[in-house]
Amino acid sequence: MRSANHLIGMVNFLTFLLSVPILGGGIWLSSRANSTDCLRFLQWPLIVIGISIMVVSLAGIAGACYSNKFLMWLYLVAMFLIIAALIGFIIFAYAVTDKGSGRTVLNRGYLDYYLQDYSGWLKDRVSDDGYWGKISSCIRDSGACRRIGRNFNGVPESADMFFQRKLHPVESGCCKPPSDCGFTYGNETWWGQGGGMMIGPNPDCTLWNNDQSMLCYQCSSCKAGILGSLKKSWRKVSVINIVVLIILVIFYVIAYAAYRNVKRIGNDEPAGEARMTKSHPSHFHL
Repeated sequence: MRSANHLIGMVNFLTFLLSVPILGGGIWLSSRANSTDCLRFLQWPLIVIGISIMVVSLAGIAGACYSNKFLMWLYLVAMFLIIAALIGFIIFAYAVTDKGSGRTVLNRGYLDYYLQDYSGWLKDRVSDDGYWGKISSCIRDSGACRRIGRNFNGVPESADMFFQRKLHPVESGCCKPPSDCGFTYGNETWWGQGGGMMIGPNPDCTLWNNDQSMLCYQCSSCKAGILGSLKKSWRKVSVINIVVLIILVIFYVIAYAAYRNVKRIGNDEPAGEARMTKSHPSHFHL
C-alpha cells in the first residue's frame, strides 16, 4: 500500500509540474493581449485550468502522503473534470481559428489580410463595433505601427526593402493600406494615392489615412490582421496544450490504477483478518 501511495504522490508531483506550461501559455497570451492581439478574455480559461491543476495536484500529494482516500478520490474526480475542460478548450481554439489566413501578394514578402476570408464566432466578436473600438485603441496604444519603421545607418528603408519584409498580421493589416489599393510607398506608414487611381473596389482604400493616429485602424484588413494574429497565437499554445493533455491522461490512468490498488488492499485487510479468525477458531471452552 505504501508503494502505491508513493506512486500516486509522484504522479501528482509530475502533474503539478505539467501545470506550469499551461499557466505559462495563459500568461503569454495575457502579455500579447496587452500588446499585439488586444483580446483580453482568451487567456483566462488557460490560466484558470493551470491554477486548478496546481491546486488539485497539491491535494493529491497530501492525500498520498497521509493515505487519505478521500483526497485521492477528490483528485481523480477533479482531474477528470480538468482534462475534460482542457479538451474542450483545445477543440474550441481550433474551431474558432479554423478558417482564414493571409493572401500572398505578387512580388511582396508579406501577406495581405481580408475579413471575408474569416468566419464564425471570433470574427463576429472582433467585428462588433463596440468591441472593435476597444481593440483599435489597444493597437494604437501598443505602438505596433510605430515600431514598424526601420533605418539603416540613418537612412530609411526603401520601398523594395519594405516589400520583401515578413510583416506581422497586425502590421500588414493595420499599419499600411491593402496592396490592391495601388498606393505608392512613402515610408512604412505613409502612402500616396498615386494620382488618385485605385485598383479594385476594396472599401479599405477610402478608410486609409496617413494621420499616424488613424492609419488603417478602422479597416476591415486591420480586423482580419487581428484574427490572423490570434490564429497564430492560439495554434502555438494549442500545440503545447495537446502535448500536456496526452501526458496528463497517461498520468491520470496511472494514478487511477494506483488508487484502485490502494482501495483493494485496504478492503482486503479486514476480510483477511476475518478469514484467519474463522480458520483458527478458539479452543477455549467454558
